[in-house]
Amino acid sequence: MNIPRLSARDTMPDALRGAVVALGNFDGFHLGHQAVAGEAIRQAKAAGKPAIIATFDPHPVRFFAPHVPWFRLTTLEQRQRLFAEAGADAMLVFDFDAELAATTAEDFVVKLLAERLGVTGVVTGEDFTFGKARGGNTGVLRDLGAQHGITATAVGPVTDAGGVISSSRIRDALKAGECETATRLLTRPFAIEAVVQHGDKNGRDLGFPTANMDMGHYLRPRYGVYAVRGKLPDGRVLDGAANVGIRPQFEPPKELLEPHFFDFAEMIYDQLIEVEFHAFLRPEGKYDSLDALIAQIAKDCEDAKMALSNRA
Repeated sequence: MNIPRLSARDTMPDALRGAVVALGNFDGFHLGHQAVAGEAIRQAKAAGKPAIIATFDPHPVRFFAPHVPWFRLTTLEQRQRLFAEAGADAMLVFDFDAELAATTAEDFVVKLLAERLGVTGVVTGEDFTFGKARGGNTGVLRDLGAQHGITATAVGPVTDAGGVISSSRIRDALKAGECETATRLLTRPFAIEAVVQHGDKNGRDLGFPTANMDMGHYLRPRYGVYAVRGKLPDGRVLDGAANVGIRPQFEPPKELLEPHFFDFAEMIYDQLIEVEFHAFLRPEGKYDSLDALIAQIAKDCEDAKMALSNRA
């Protein structure tokens, strides 16, 4: 299922005016985000109105602090699919640039939400802030919205035994190699989607050909070897083992995601594939000989098959 991707720079199409909008960044679209989006969709369906999930790109942190390490959990394309699966009628993207950063809270509500986009309801998390210098919060949104025909609902955080479920917790789990925790909080495995590139063919020479993938703006999970599943453009799903890191056995160091898919020998260069991280197997390592490395990779493949055998 696909849904339209709209830009907040444009006037809302007539068919989608009057929508109830879930408003947040929603990077990762974890359990907490799903609660906000679910409430917006529930309200929209009850009122017979369109349901839209909005996001910001780039992340405001990236705009204000471009030097920070990459931390993205999902691309816009992945979010668009997730929003569609959640039941949204469209995805709305706020381009976070200097103009939006300078927009006051009042102008954001009046000129953007009410006038340009024709929104009639907004659902956010309780900690949502907006407008120049974070001048708006859920109380401001509620008061300004009421003056312009917009209802505002704030949804409380979703918690578990570890506390509030947040993107930060998921990033910390991935940086520690804790795939199971990330999967539970996301409700699905963390996945990197990228185009398969031509590489140095080291894996092929060792008997374990890999798909070389640049991780782009994604968060870097803990360097090491993982049990993974790959999704091809034609819908096929492949089990495999993947190395994430700088490949210390080879010079020069090159940061890559390199999945090896079991019993698979097709050429998939230039194809966009998605690789799910199911289990961390071991850290990256450098070995005394290529024979030792080959033996370790063979063991990694068996360990990955075992780890994946009890996952649907």
